[in-house]
Amino acid sequence: MVATRNRGSGSEAKPAEGRKRDPERTRLVIIEAAREEFAENGYDGARTDRIATRTGMSKGVLYHYFSSKDDLFVAVLEDIYQELRSQNEALVLDEFEPEAGIRELIAHTYRYFVDHPEFIVLVNSENLMKAQHLEQSASIRNMFTPLSRRLSELISRGQEQGIFRSNVDVVELYISIVGLGYFFLANRWTLGVVFNRDLLGQGAEEVRLQHMTEMVLDYLRNVKSLDGKE
Repeated sequence: MVATRNRGSGSEAKPAEGRKRDPERTRLVIIEAAREEFAENGYDGARTDRIATRTGMSKGVLYHYFSSKDDLFVAVLEDIYQELRSQNEALVLDEFEPEAGIRELIAHTYRYFVDHPEFIVLVNSENLMKAQHLEQSASIRNMFTPLSRRLSELISRGQEQGIFRSNVDVVELYISIVGLGYFFLANRWTLGVVFNRDLLGQGAEEVRLQHMTEMVLDYLRNVKSLDGKE
């Protein structure tokens, strides 16, 4: 079972073929069902007939909204990235002091991955295909521009206060924040065997969150080196 968002109390209903549909709602129902199908079976193993069954619609209705399996997968990827962006944008970073803002962003991003393991599965699948579907997306490239701008403003405030180092690449910083949590959650089964440590047990996720938070903050803090340079 994969975790999916709660779209409201009516989102689980399966539309009947003869029922009048709200086009946008129907589209969202299809995307939600496709998200589950792709997450459970991968891109290659996913089948549009099973997606149709999940929704209670015919394949003809699916193809009315999405021209192909590829088109549907693009929509699913856009949907999960939009969801992550919305989760992060719910944080009003300018209300936090710089270090507190970074802590909140790290925790918010990490917990999204914990609560939505299908994100990791779907993005891993797309990486295996070298982002050939994301390349088709008209919206994905600019989706995280607002977050980058707000993160830049947070970092600038920390620099002005003398808390953060001066040479921070905000994109590299965000990639590191994502990567430190994403890699752990995607690979903890194999890492647990390799290092003979229970990375699935109670508390393991919080230990990782604390570790990655301190790593990022230690990088950002304006600590003078022995030769007097930052």
